[in-house]
Amino acid sequence: MAFEDLELPGRIVRTNSASVPILPLYCRLAKLTPLLRSATYPPQFLMPVVLNRNCSVRFTRLVMMPIVLAIGLVSVMPANRAQACPFCSAVAQTLRQEMEAMDAVVVASATQSDATRNTDTGEVSMQIEAVLKGGEHVKVGQNVKAIYFGDVARGRRFLLSGVDPDDMQWSCLPLTPRAEVYVTKIPELAKKDDATRLHFYLKYLEDEDSMLSRDAYDEFAVAPYASVQQIKDEMDHDQLLKWIADPEMSPDRKRLYLTMLGVCGSKADLPLLEEMLLSTQKTARTGLDALIACYLTLAGEDGLELINKQFLVNQQASYADTYAAIMAIRFHGTEGGVIARSALVESLHFILDRVDLADLVIPDLARWQDWSQVKKLKELFLAADAENNWVRVPVINYMRACPTDEAAEAMEELKKADPESVRRANTFFAVPKPTDEVKPQLQ
Repeated sequence: MAFEDLELPGRIVRTNSASVPILPLYCRLAKLTPLLRSATYPPQFLMPVVLNRNCSVRFTRLVMMPIVLAIGLVSVMPANRAQACPFCSAVAQTLRQEMEAMDAVVVASATQSDATRNTDTGEVSMQIEAVLKGGEHVKVGQNVKAIYFGDVARGRRFLLSGVDPDDMQWSCLPLTPRAEVYVTKIPELAKKDDATRLHFYLKYLEDEDSMLSRDAYDEFAVAPYASVQQIKDEMDHDQLLKWIADPEMSPDRKRLYLTMLGVCGSKADLPLLEEMLLSTQKTARTGLDALIACYLTLAGEDGLELINKQFLVNQQASYADTYAAIMAIRFHGTEGGVIARSALVESLHFILDRVDLADLVIPDLARWQDWSQVKKLKELFLAADAENNWVRVPVINYMRACPTDEAAEAMEELKKADPESVRRANTFFAVPKPTDEVKPQLQ
């Protein structure tokens, strides 16, 4: 199969500038379409698909493997794994993660300048000033050579990360004095728990040094939500509001700050959040999934009325907006600890009336053991045609998981109507496993 012939269904991908729905492209291979439609794509499986500012899609040869993995792994991924910040996407590995993968990490100073170093090869002689990792391989005062093509002045400081102790190869990162203080604390921070690390990174989130700001954000992006909750008392509520209101704030960062506002905010913030939810300006609704989740965290179950009306019941709501609402509800059903699942599934039921989107929520109903929709899903299955037959595999998986006699009887009827969909579901997908509910807490 040529990868150019494979087109993804209309799902959301995140870029550094926005959350963008992939254009409603479909696989030309009919037999693969239902499988792709049935998978819930984690962001990491979609990132190889790049959208430019004109929303045209560019495929790389990495696309095929993530899709194959998505088909095979989505149904077997552990349901109760520790979640990172729910709406954040790390830009890159954090410095801490990079250090963990290295054999040696040191701070070194250049002993040459542009006038004396080899400008053709980029090689620079340096002297190790501090060893952060790998003391068995290198020592303070040792001279090493590294490749760096930027400007070099004698005495300029660098963070060197090395691999292969027998023939150490170094990568270079120039350091400001402030950055040097930052990186020298990382080895000890790596030994601490997530909440302790976040306490350190919190003050660097909007640091004037872009390297520190980016690394601090990435640390929050990979930290479990429960750890973000643990530093509630250290968050600056008013500063978060200023960052959220900044029209120049990147979407990923705005998602993080909305997530943090949900942790440290109060019902006094609801009027502002409602204004943002109802705004017609795109900048106000950037990071809509996190905005909705923040609103529901602070409003509780009462907030579902607005979200249902605006994004789920509303047939005119865009695909991207509805998907954002589903993501927010999914977060609250797995990690939020504010709204009971019994209320959340009632909201997801509205999506079953939007035939083109129903497959998005059926797996959630199965994982959350809502068995009240057997009749509705059987009707969806039998009414499906070539335009929306992707709904059939999720319906089969729901019936396989459902322990009721009604579901068993429905399954027999569905087998007769479309044995091929039943075969695909049994072949490629495990029975959905229930996930533990995070019990609502008193606010």
